Amino acid sequence: MAEDARKERSPGIKLLLASLIGLALIIPLMLVYALVWDRQSQSQTAQSAINAGWGGPQVIAGPLVVVPYMTTQVQNEEVNGKTISRTVEVEKLLYISPEENRVTTSVVPQERRKSIYRSVLYEAQVKGAARFALPADLPRFGVTPEALLWDRAELRMGASDARGLTRGGTLVANGQPLAVQPGKGPGATGGQGFFAFLPWRGEGVLAVDYAFGLRGSRSLSLVPRGGQTRWDVSSNWTSPSFGGAFLPEKPDVSDKGFRARYTVDKLALGQAPVSSEDTGPPALDEAAGEMPYRDASAATTAATAETISGQARAVTVGLVEPVNLYSKVDRSVKYGFLFIGFTFLAFLLFDIVGGARVAAAEYLLTGAGLVLFFVMLLAFSEVIGFTAAYLVASAAIIGLLSAYSAAVLKSWKRGRFIGAMLVGLYALLFVLLNLEAWSLLIGSVLLFVALAGVMYATRKVDWSSVGRREAAAV
Repeated sequence: MAEDARKERSPGIKLLLASLIGLALIIPLMLVYALVWDRQSQSQTAQSAINAGWGGPQVIAGPLVVVPYMTTQVQNEEVNGKTISRTVEVEKLLYISPEENRVTTSVVPQERRKSIYRSVLYEAQVKGAARFALPADLPRFGVTPEALLWDRAELRMGASDARGLTRGGTLVANGQPLAVQPGKGPGATGGQGFFAFLPWRGEGVLAVDYAFGLRGSRSLSLVPRGGQTRWDVSSNWTSPSFGGAFLPEKPDVSDKGFRARYTVDKLALGQAPVSSEDTGPPALDEAAGEMPYRDASAATTAATAETISGQARAVTVGLVEPVNLYSKVDRSVKYGFLFIGFTFLAFLLFDIVGGARVAAAEYLLTGAGLVLFFVMLLAFSEVIGFTAAYLVASAAIIGLLSAYSAAVLKSWKRGRFIGAMLVGLYALLFVLLNLEAWSLLIGSVLLFVALAGVMYATRKVDWSSVGRREAAAV
């Protein structure tokens, strides 16, 4: 009986017991992590349902002049086991990029809700002016002017999700309005958009003015092409993200919105002014909420007579949510084991040094309360927002565990200490969630301070004799 009491009171046994219970609590923490992922997946499904009748992330490209031309091509075929070459005349498309393109875009955001979920939508008004000219050295690009079929020339404008083209569009060439038709957008938008037959035969300069309204969600991208592209974009959305192949020149972001200007020169694009191949959709960053409407393989089949080569480069403005609650809850769960560790460590010190007796069930119930905090944080965040949910969940758990610790440790003074420690931990976690760049530094300093505190508190503990003295006293 004395031997059992010695083992029960041994500091090593108590440490091992607290560690095993702490490790066991990793399982419910992982379940909470899975719950966060599931709720985020449900949120994305709800957002997709909201966006379904509006429009997804948009990529705009153009204008682009496309002219069919005739050329000869050598084809090889096998006849009776012999390879025979013959020259045939085929039709190809010549893509003429603008020498200069000036685009102005005004973005008006709005939020739509479905149940407790929301999605950021926008309406954009796109206006622009472009200038085209046929290169004087066109034959050096492998095309002679006489081979061009100008009676079938087209002026193309692209938007990657045609569902957003609900406001119509206009194309004006040298002051003459053109009849706009759906489809045949540039390859960068997967063939989505609109076009018009172009009454131009390559003489002189072609001045093109265009305008259209566009609905979309989350992000808006522009594919620069040709000589020089300048894009001025503005909105009253206060939390933009700037990404893509090029960054804006000194963007102005304030509590009233943002303004940004992009200037992209032909040397940065590395594209010829004319080409017999179009470019495919750009590779956008899905992690930032920028998703191409169609992939390159889909764009390749957009038109049988067209050739797609490589990916286009794009500049992107994203309308991000000021607080991504799921990412913050996800990050907070990753700190859950530190909460359990610090609380169990305090209980263990009160047990070994202070003489309080803490049973395994009491460790387990305290750990369950700490895990419950993250479930409450997730549940309340979806309804009242992250900051308010954090205050509600942390206040509830701190109050519960402070009262329970006073009963377990047989002292309100010790209960208040546990409550003060939890207040400090939850306050520190909130700071870490908002200062992501400093989280590693702050966390490492905190662990150092905690280790130093434990060393100081246990500096006089005789780990090998405490249990034997207590057993002898019994």
